Amino acid sequence: MHPLLPSLAAACLYAGVTGYQGLRLAQRTVPDKRLLLVLGALALIAHGVSLFIQLLSPDGLHLDFFTASSLIAAAVILLILLALHRMPVENLLLLLFPLGCLTVLFAQFAPSGTVPAISEQPGILAHILFSILAYGMLTIAVFQSLLLLLQDHHLKHKHPSGLIKNFPPLQTMESLLFGFLLAGWLLLSASLVSGWLFLDNLFAQHLVHKTLLSVTAWVVFGLLLWGRHQLGWRGYKAIRWTLAGFCLLMLAYFGSKLVREFILHI
Repeated sequence: MHPLLPSLAAACLYAGVTGYQGLRLAQRTVPDKRLLLVLGALALIAHGVSLFIQLLSPDGLHLDFFTASSLIAAAVILLILLALHRMPVENLLLLLFPLGCLTVLFAQFAPSGTVPAISEQPGILAHILFSILAYGMLTIAVFQSLLLLLQDHHLKHKHPSGLIKNFPPLQTMESLLFGFLLAGWLLLSASLVSGWLFLDNLFAQHLVHKTLLSVTAWVVFGLLLWGRHQLGWRGYKAIRWTLAGFCLLMLAYFGSKLVREFILHI
C-alpha cells in the first residue's frame, strides 16, 4: 500500500477540524469536544497508517528528517487526545492539528535525506522511543506556554478575545504547563540515560553536538522546575525558560539531523 492516500486523508481531516474549531472560537462559542475527539482520532489513524508504511521496511526503520517530524507530531496529538477526557487541553489542538497537517504532507512530498535505515538492538530503539516522547511532551509544553503568554497579555490589557474567553483560568493553564514540563523532563532524562547505556559513544563526532545540546536543555528544564518549586517562578520567566530549553532541544535533534542529511549528506 502506498502512503499517499492515508497522508492526504490525514491532512484533509486535520485541516477540516482546524477550520471547525477556529470558526467556533471566532463565533465565541465552545467547540464540541466529542466532535474534536472523533475527527482528531480519525485524522490520527490515517496519519498513523501513512507513518507505518513510511517508517517500516525490510532494511529497518526509516527515520529521516521529515518522517521523524511527522512521527513526533503524531505522538504529540495522541497525547493531547488521550488527555482530553480529563484535562482542559482542547485549545492546544488549534495549534497541533495544523502541525499534524503540515508534517504529514512534508513527510509524503518532501525529498528524503540520506539517513540509513535503523536496524538496531532493543536498547537503541528504546532510546529512540524515549527521545521522541520527550520531544513530543516538551513540544506540548511550548505550545502551552505560547497560549499562556497570549492569555496573560490579553488579561493584562483587559481586552480578552473570543479565544481567550474559552481558556481555563490562568492558574490552571500554568499548572498544565508545569505538568507537561515535568513529564517531558523525566522522559528526556530516560532518553539520556538509555543513550548512555546503549550507545557506544555519546561523544562520537556525529553525536557530540546533539549530546551537549540535549544535556544543556535538560539542565535548563531542570532549573526551571526547581525555580518553580523553590522560588515560585511563573509567568514570563517560566515562558522564557521553556522557550530557551526547547530551542536547545530542537537544535540538538532537528538542527543536527537537518545538517547531516541535507548539507553534509552523511
